[in-house]
Amino acid sequence: MELRHIRYFLTVAEEGSFTRAAELLSIAQPPLSRQIRDLEEELGSPLFVRRARGLALTEEGERFLQYAQRIKELADQSVEDIREMSEGLTGVLYLATIEGYAPAIFAGWIADFIKEYPYVEYELWNGNTDDVVKRIQTGLSEIAIITAPYDEEGLDGHIIYKEPWVAMIPEDHSLAEGDADFIELKELAPYGLIIPSRQSRRQEIENWFAPLGITPKIICRIAHMLNAYELTAAGVGIAIYPASAAKYVKDKVCIRRIAHPDVTATYVLVRSTERKLSKLAEVFWDNITRAEDKGDDRAGRR
Repeated sequence: MELRHIRYFLTVAEEGSFTRAAELLSIAQPPLSRQIRDLEEELGSPLFVRRARGLALTEEGERFLQYAQRIKELADQSVEDIREMSEGLTGVLYLATIEGYAPAIFAGWIADFIKEYPYVEYELWNGNTDDVVKRIQTGLSEIAIITAPYDEEGLDGHIIYKEPWVAMIPEDHSLAEGDADFIELKELAPYGLIIPSRQSRRQEIENWFAPLGITPKIICRIAHMLNAYELTAAGVGIAIYPASAAKYVKDKVCIRRIAHPDVTATYVLVRSTERKLSKLAEVFWDNITRAEDKGDDRAGRR
């Protein structure tokens, strides 16, 4: 068994597809499939089973996943430690983030960090909070930004930023008339809403309307802000998204802040309490949390 087998296996497991994994690894699919077969033969057990929606890990594959992640972590750490002896802090920092204002926060942190540690590389993965938490729990990413609510078990979390939610309204919609900055929840009630895909987010939005005795008309759930913008611009419905979405809106859409004091998006910096951070990630984490404790703008708080 070679280290490349471990990396190939982890990528296939993460993507659930030989095709997507091959694209990420920049190799052809047949050689990748052969490498996985060789690994299965060496282990004496199949690691994947084909399902209607792609590949799934067998019971043996799930067990091997735990070992593979630990092997990769040790391999990466060994390279980082040896290079650091001669070059200073180096290696790859594995980060993950949700959309909204989180990418801007990470960009600021990385911009500061790279000034002090110019040889560090960054792998920044994007998804919804549930997907990002899973990456932290499995060790595929070490540090992440998510939004509340989330299951705090196994995670060390620090609130770093809050922002209001807004309604993204088609420019030719009646609610887009005038120059008001705010919109009441009751004004949104008659119209189809486009909301983030997390089930907990749906429950949160329904709770906003509950005191009014209203059940919101949710017509679409989306994973990415660009989808929210395009659907809104096409007149499909009104999207509800954190206020930072406004910076990506170009035209065809009107932004109104939702007039409710408790309607805020809370961003949380997280790491696993079950896994030790690499030395590189530990330094990055310490830089962020020290800035947060001092109230430094670099911590991203508002």
